Amino acid sequence: MSKPAAAKKPVVAEPEDITVANTDVLTKYKTAADITSRIIAQVAAASVDGASILELCVNGDKAIEEAAQAVYKKDKKISKGIGFPTCISVNNVICHFSPLTSDGESPKLKNGDMVKIELGAQIDGYGSIAATTIVVGASKENPIKGKQADVLMAAYQSAEAAVRLIRSGNVNNVVTDHVQRIAAAYGCKPVEGMLSHQQERNVIDGSKQIILNPNENQRADFSKCNFGENEVYCVDIMISSGDGKIKSSSSRTTIYKKTSGNYKLKMQTSRAVVSEISKKFGQFPFNLRKMDDEKKARMGLIEATKHRVVDAYEVQEEKDGEYVAQFLFTVCVMPNGPVRITSTPIDLELIQTEKKIEDEEINKLLASEIRPKKKKASKEGEEKKDA
Repeated sequence: MSKPAAAKKPVVAEPEDITVANTDVLTKYKTAADITSRIIAQVAAASVDGASILELCVNGDKAIEEAAQAVYKKDKKISKGIGFPTCISVNNVICHFSPLTSDGESPKLKNGDMVKIELGAQIDGYGSIAATTIVVGASKENPIKGKQADVLMAAYQSAEAAVRLIRSGNVNNVVTDHVQRIAAAYGCKPVEGMLSHQQERNVIDGSKQIILNPNENQRADFSKCNFGENEVYCVDIMISSGDGKIKSSSSRTTIYKKTSGNYKLKMQTSRAVVSEISKKFGQFPFNLRKMDDEKKARMGLIEATKHRVVDAYEVQEEKDGEYVAQFLFTVCVMPNGPVRITSTPIDLELIQTEKKIEDEEINKLLASEIRPKKKKASKEGEEKKDA
């Protein structure tokens, strides 16, 4: 009598690797980063005397969308588009300024304005975001001086230190400490409580964080963590020429992001608005101008933000007369060191500060390679030597 056939074991699918250890994932991050870097350079070049902030934001978003749609054309299921809406924040305005047509006449840039440009792209849920700071009209004949030069160089050098410190095994508060020391060397302060986040697929505000200039309560509540191999971080360095204290702006909030919250909203309008947000933007930030009906969206967002189904990115400011500089980059923590995948335009020759960093430890860090150079292959029969 023959034996019954053995039952086949069910095939268990391997979980998808959504870290940058997966070359496909890394390529998507880098593709988004290339778009971000290209568009931010275009927006910076267009940020001239008389330029409309509204037009710069609209054109930046349009350029991101067009560039994103031009890649990965064969896979129709891949989401592609804006990873962070274009924001143009001037002088003491810290972040998130991206006006609407309905706001009336848009403010215009003028020579001498310190302009922070922030934007990002995403491919298949992998976002790459960047920000840079320029001064309108600056040139070799008209260099950046005084408080503007101090705060700009403090932010730039802080970003350069941060990227060297975000490597596997390092602790997040090491970045906090170094940025504080660099800002102090230039007579500046990091913006209080500013957060940088780990990124994952469809998540730009992951659980691991870096904080700048925490107050006593923030320091007590903040969790230490180690950076891990194959993690991705969006590192946001913001430095103020003032005391770094944040205050809410009178400008209306225009940027929002759906959270993972699942509170059952009561109003039909609110549910319809959140449904539209989910379909169009997923869990990436968006500008209200991208909604079908701006007035209806504002109504629905009242309940949605109250119950944290949607987060609001408020416009924030420093005191009048102060300047805030920002450098933001996306970095991958690879086994052989950090890889900054976004690039932002800056001309250091235009910055003339009389201050400098005297701290030997920090100067040594800034002079070091971001990633150690690979050892050269030795010739046959010879000993290997350090490159």
